[in-house]
Amino acid sequence: MAVRKGGMPMLTVKQRDLLLFVARYSRANGAAPSFDEMRIAMGVKSKSGIHRLVKSLEERRFVRCLPYRARSIEILRMPGAMAPNGSAAGSGDDSEMARVPLMGQIAAGTPIEAISNAMGVIDVPPDMRAQSGDHYALRVVGDSMRDAGILESDIAILRAQASADDGDIIVALIRGESATLKRLRRSRHRLHLEAANPDYPTQSYDFEDVVVQGRLVGLMRQY
Repeated sequence: MAVRKGGMPMLTVKQRDLLLFVARYSRANGAAPSFDEMRIAMGVKSKSGIHRLVKSLEERRFVRCLPYRARSIEILRMPGAMAPNGSAAGSGDDSEMARVPLMGQIAAGTPIEAISNAMGVIDVPPDMRAQSGDHYALRVVGDSMRDAGILESDIAILRAQASADDGDIIVALIRGESATLKRLRRSRHRLHLEAANPDYPTQSYDFEDVVVQGRLVGLMRQY
């Protein structure tokens, strides 16, 4: 088990993303998501993969699973600077905050004008950043990623990178003109940008039409 300074267990990006999704779903619906809903939201192909993620969260004492009950995941605590409702909370250690440029808006829906200039900076806690690399932030416009727990006006924290794995949620620059936030999938001859909302179709492009500009590593929300 990875342990951060002070003995606190660390979470992988996928573990933290699942914990955040469960917290937000539970708050919005009054019950935890099903394993199939978690699988779809996380872009995992099998329920066994979700079972492993949930088990790892349970071992780290972030959740508790009640036996013999459906939708029985109970959030016990959130990592670092996250409150139980999935919003940012004071961590008590401002020295670990990083100033990240806010680069404007990103479409979680129809692609919008490509991102260009920074609009300002925001303070981002360590649990919302990757362990290395440069980061930037974008405000989400649209609801195409809602079932992945990404809502209108959320601030997406991205690690700047030019490549990503299948299943990652990325910032994709399309034909050098527009940018969108979607889950990446590849087939033999095409690249696919998947929404997490059945109202939005998958967008498919030639490989040379899409440039990866970053991978989602954190999400901030104001209430």
